[in-house]
Amino acid sequence: MAHIEELPYGSWPSPIRPADMPTGSLRLGRARYVGDEIWWAESVPAERGRTAVFRSGAEAPALAAPWSARSRVHEYGGGAWTPLDGDRFAFVEQSDQRVYVASPGTAPTPVTPEDPRACFGDLVFADGELWGVREIHARAHETPARDIVRIPLDGGEVRSVVAGSDFVAFPAPRAGRLAWIAWDHPDMPWDAAELRIGAIGADGTVPAWTVAAGGRASAGHPRVSALQPEWTGDDELVFLQDPPLAVPLADGTRPARWNLFSCHVSADGRPADPEPIFPADGDTGGALWQLGARWYAPLPNDRILAVMTNGRSQLAVIDRATGEVTELETPLTGDVLVHDARGGRVLLTGAGERVPGGLWQLDIDGKSLEAIRGGELADDALAAVARPMTFAGPHGPVHAFYYAPHHPGVRAPHGELPPALVLVHGGPTGHVTGDVSPAIAFFTSRGIGVLDVNYGGSTGYGRAYRERLAGAWGIADVADVRAAAEGLVDRGLADPARLAIKGGSAGGWTVLCALADTDVFSAGISRYGVADLRMLLAETHDFEARYLDSLVGPWPEAEADYIARSPLSRPEALRTPLLILQGSDDPVVPPSQSEALRDAVRANGVPHAYLLFDGEGHGFRRAETIERCFAAELAFLGSALGFAPSGVPTLALDGA
Repeated sequence: MAHIEELPYGSWPSPIRPADMPTGSLRLGRARYVGDEIWWAESVPAERGRTAVFRSGAEAPALAAPWSARSRVHEYGGGAWTPLDGDRFAFVEQSDQRVYVASPGTAPTPVTPEDPRACFGDLVFADGELWGVREIHARAHETPARDIVRIPLDGGEVRSVVAGSDFVAFPAPRAGRLAWIAWDHPDMPWDAAELRIGAIGADGTVPAWTVAAGGRASAGHPRVSALQPEWTGDDELVFLQDPPLAVPLADGTRPARWNLFSCHVSADGRPADPEPIFPADGDTGGALWQLGARWYAPLPNDRILAVMTNGRSQLAVIDRATGEVTELETPLTGDVLVHDARGGRVLLTGAGERVPGGLWQLDIDGKSLEAIRGGELADDALAAVARPMTFAGPHGPVHAFYYAPHHPGVRAPHGELPPALVLVHGGPTGHVTGDVSPAIAFFTSRGIGVLDVNYGGSTGYGRAYRERLAGAWGIADVADVRAAAEGLVDRGLADPARLAIKGGSAGGWTVLCALADTDVFSAGISRYGVADLRMLLAETHDFEARYLDSLVGPWPEAEADYIARSPLSRPEALRTPLLILQGSDDPVVPPSQSEALRDAVRANGVPHAYLLFDGEGHGFRRAETIERCFAAELAFLGSALGFAPSGVPTLALDGA
């Protein structure tokens, strides 16, 4: 029998090192079938976080260093590369945002002109032409001009096809028509977005269009978010939208969920009313933070493979001819996206409760799933498996996933309760799915429980749950994470004196509000977190420039709420030990926010550390940054919560 060592929670030795974290969780992008190969984008932490394009079965990537395929459209990018003909591909180069064409082993050639104002994304090769979304910045703090464009592969003039809205996405050309998604400030794409269809004229532009689905609220109609148009023929369009269902479910309810719809387009270009393909109390769709995301794919024989999410995700094949829906048994239950389909094979990215994130090939008819990249655990014995939990909160149920401390060779002294780290995802319109994660096992293998919370405002539970945060950011989210943390304590799973909270970006805002407005947490970790709403309003980028209208209220009418909710408006309330992590080149939450936060806790004499990472943006990508962050977080938790962590150097805290 193996020897079991008894050690206090938090001090357990673990073979999972901070140095393992940069490669522990893959950051994968678009994947496509190219000839007989599979190609995909992947961030390379060891190469300063550049995004390479890799090929299955090839030692060298298709896009070699120092080139990096990363778009800056909406700052979050997406659709930064696409295959063309043969082995040629187009990509957006991160450094100058120009579009280039290349083949493996050849030097890329630019096909868009030098223009520091312009960036491109959502690249699509269709009807023998390269299409994309273009964003042109004229003046600071003004809405950039955005349009759908054709990009000649010979370096000719980039031609605007259609504009007419603040934002455009999902260009889908076919048979002389163009379908796309459009929305305007102050909406976010998950609030209200239109599916538009228009004929392409002789001059190559779309002079007029019809709204086929989605859009803002009007008399008798709720606001609707449309997503991912796909032509299944010259006269039929499949897409996603989330109205109250036209066809009620078996229990009579009409939940507002992203579901599959179709519409026929007449010879004169008029779309018929949308028809539901499969009404379900689950989301096929999600928050469009990155361009080009896909949640379904048409298949041969009038079938569709779809991701359906209700907390966790399920893959299903819908036979449109018979109405039969077949749920597929796969280990993928979280963050599943559908990238490409060829016959009965489909490329997916995703993870599950027992498999980490990876790129997968699903053979639907052969009922097999093959890992193309990732998908394997370094140490199965240390894997933390999530337990779904629901807690009662003041605004309704709060969904979360709990990972208990776990190490096969160590146990805690009898009667000791573990410390717990409450995770708050970003967005705030985001979602966690209880996937197995090396980043979570880093803590659980050391005797620290982790509670990952889908507070109100999260996707994956329908529009009503998502809109719980409307006008209540900094209130409802804080109440939910507090209810979840206290619920964990009530179930005897955590030490009430050793609760910590961690979040990045919008999650960092909730962390700081929770520290200022509750006495539940004994430590906080903020990664590039929002600390002052007025500063965010003045400094953030255009994609989220009006996001606060829905989360807090319109400016300046709601100025009093902007002030009252911001932690920096009441710095005297910030009395909890705090670790602040920030990138120097963050355009979404600039360093000024973290620096003001540092100054506030310093003035209060609060133990804290501020780490600024040169060259990092909104989300850390470099290996040395990621390694240092995990080491600092563990050392900080040990100092703040009173345990001696193993395998990391101590972290000097100011004010300690």
